[in-house]
Amino acid sequence: MILHGYWRSGTSYRTRIALNLKGLTYDQVGVDLRQGAQRSAAYLALNPQGLVPALEVDGQVLTQSPAILEWLEETCPEPPLLPVDTGARAQVRAMAALIGCDIHPLNNLRALKALRQDFGADQAATDAWAGHWVHAGFAALEALVARHGDGWAWGDAPTLADCYLIPQIYSARRFNVSLEAYPRLLAIETAAEAHPAFIAAHPDRQPDAD
Repeated sequence: MILHGYWRSGTSYRTRIALNLKGLTYDQVGVDLRQGAQRSAAYLALNPQGLVPALEVDGQVLTQSPAILEWLEETCPEPPLLPVDTGARAQVRAMAALIGCDIHPLNNLRALKALRQDFGADQAATDAWAGHWVHAGFAALEALVARHGDGWAWGDAPTLADCYLIPQIYSARRFNVSLEAYPRLLAIETAAEAHPAFIAAHPDRQPDAD
């Protein structure tokens, strides 16, 4: 497997976590989003959308981290990242989508670049923008973890929801978002800081990190 990604990308981060939780070995190729490497002809040949991550495996290229994570669950079912019960699986997917659909797209590099270039937002304004959407999503997620969590977002073992959550907490800290109102989410962060799969996936530990 070859993972094309960017060390600080939340979508690349969540993919690394899932690969590590599955115990899979993969090589990494850095795609520097700041330098526009995602728009190079070579990368667009892999992923015409020009986004990270892209996973080369078995002669094919998989894109979009939700699809990659679902593919991993289907092809490498152990350890499972989704519960057995279909209703519980839907709940975990909903928790992941809360982050992947309703928080992350609004504070990723493309969105913030548009805020700065098209609307003249300074750093304080972009931080406030990111914080608004983080707080809206994390308040709901805190309540869901209170219902379903037992050390992790759902139950007592990492799931897809945690693969999404930890990178979003990392991103929230980059934008100076106060997280004290979310003790259950911070407890999951503490658990992840002691888990080898999450440790190895941290942006600072990646070969292309600054």
